[in-house]
Amino acid sequence: MTNKFYIGLSVTYHDSALSIVDEQGEILFAEATERYLQYKRALNCEPDSVLRMTDLIHRYCNSASEISVAFNWNRKRPFYEKFCAIADYFSPVGLMRPRFSKSSTFLKKYQLFHMLACQTRSMAGGGINLANRLRHEFPKIPVRFQYFNHHLCHAITACYGSDFDQAVCIIVDSYGESGSLAFYHYQDGKLKLLKEVKGIESLGFLYMKFTELCGFDWLKGEEWKVMGLAPYGHLNPEILEILQSMIRVEGLECRQSLTNIRNGLQHIEELTWDVVDMAYTGQYFFSEFMQQILSNFHELGLSENLVLSGGCALNSSFNGEILNRTKFKNLYVPSAPADDGTALGAALLAQSQDHPRESGRKSPCSAYLGSTLSSQTLERFVKFGGFSNVEYLPQTLYQRTAKLLAKGCIVGWVQGKAEFGPRALGNRSILADPRDKSMKDKINKRVKFREEYRPFAPSILHEFGEQYFESYEESRYMERTLRFKVHMRAKVPAVVHVDGTGRLQTVKWEWNNRFHGLIQYFHRLTGVPILLNTSFNIMGKPIIHSVEDAISVFFTTGMDALVIEDYLFLKSDVAESS
Repeated sequence: MTNKFYIGLSVTYHDSALSIVDEQGEILFAEATERYLQYKRALNCEPDSVLRMTDLIHRYCNSASEISVAFNWNRKRPFYEKFCAIADYFSPVGLMRPRFSKSSTFLKKYQLFHMLACQTRSMAGGGINLANRLRHEFPKIPVRFQYFNHHLCHAITACYGSDFDQAVCIIVDSYGESGSLAFYHYQDGKLKLLKEVKGIESLGFLYMKFTELCGFDWLKGEEWKVMGLAPYGHLNPEILEILQSMIRVEGLECRQSLTNIRNGLQHIEELTWDVVDMAYTGQYFFSEFMQQILSNFHELGLSENLVLSGGCALNSSFNGEILNRTKFKNLYVPSAPADDGTALGAALLAQSQDHPRESGRKSPCSAYLGSTLSSQTLERFVKFGGFSNVEYLPQTLYQRTAKLLAKGCIVGWVQGKAEFGPRALGNRSILADPRDKSMKDKINKRVKFREEYRPFAPSILHEFGEQYFESYEESRYMERTLRFKVHMRAKVPAVVHVDGTGRLQTVKWEWNNRFHGLIQYFHRLTGVPILLNTSFNIMGKPIIHSVEDAISVFFTTGMDALVIEDYLFLKSDVAESS
């Protein structure tokens, strides 16, 4: 009898990740590399860090009789990548050539060649460390290496993670093997490719250009800032007309004009405009484009259920509008729709190939798939840290923490397994009282050290969703933005964005009983079933990974209290007043 394990690697040069799935298709582990390295996006870093792999394979695969290592890109690369490498376009000298300053699609040629150079190196080096550790730790166990289509990895992660028996799936990102768009039909655990758009046309590249035009850096993943800034602006008709001339939808295809792109970008740079209006107009165009292509997809008549993934599925502002702006009845977006999620897709694809008669997953995928904090490190901190204001509260943690939150304390909340994906969903969170109008500015200035316009998320008990939001939809992974009812906005001003919306997280007991229990107690104290929730990090850093990370952020920011499992740590001034 075999006991096989599947290790999935996202070897993309950004947002690399690793996942582990057992023979029954159960997800044992999934985590982005940035968490372990504490390096945002883990640019140009392999997912299988050699110093970490021994621990992971022994923890999750120790009983293995066979191991399959699955990659999120096809091994056979497109001709243009080979040509560019031969032509020396990927070298430092090549990138500095003056002719590469011109635009090719919405990015400069040197930017595209740098991306391709990084990607080529990342794929070549991915798996080397893992192979070394497997050879050393399990020398007698057979190991198989498999390579899968990038967009298919996105689609499997998303479709298998949903609770749909049948759906249509669209992948929208910057680029896959041959293009930026792929369309699938999902039924009974099987995926059928309907269409993969080939060519350099890319809505993802366009949003990266919006990010640049607004003064942000897409290499750092600052597209979030465009979404946060957009509601402060207004539509610029002249810029919109230029954008519409550059790229358009035809059926399920993208069409672009390189001449219009080059002339249009030069025209935009010559115009006078406000950054907030650029952000608004860019988000407006993105939404119009997506609405059109999704409406065309729906007209195929294959399903009322939509699964959306790829990097562009992180656009929560548009995600919250999909069911109102299209004829789809239901929407699913995974917790990790960007390239970190494809590590899980690769592992699931390898497992499904070995078990073709199985019909895929039958329940939504948990987001809590990452690392746990070291209990030994936590105990050492309690014992040797010299920290006098510490309480062990296995029976009364919710009550005590809820009271602190109701008094206006900013609390770090760390429980169980880390979330897989970019959003904190109650296990690696910073929490606060949403009733305090000044709380948003306080956290941005004292804790996150980020721009004042950046909003915070409302985590809401599911049973109160319709009471607070118009056209309420479950938002399990904080993946969509919905509009607060007008008469409810004054109750929770710290989590209401300037346009009256909030990127909500739906909280249910069966999804996260500890976070649900905390919000329940806060509701009993205040009458408000919502907590302000933001990721446990400071701007420019990943979400915390270890006890040491949590303590570091706690002591170097204006946080008032820190909860790790059943321990509560209080700063001196808070302890004296509580």
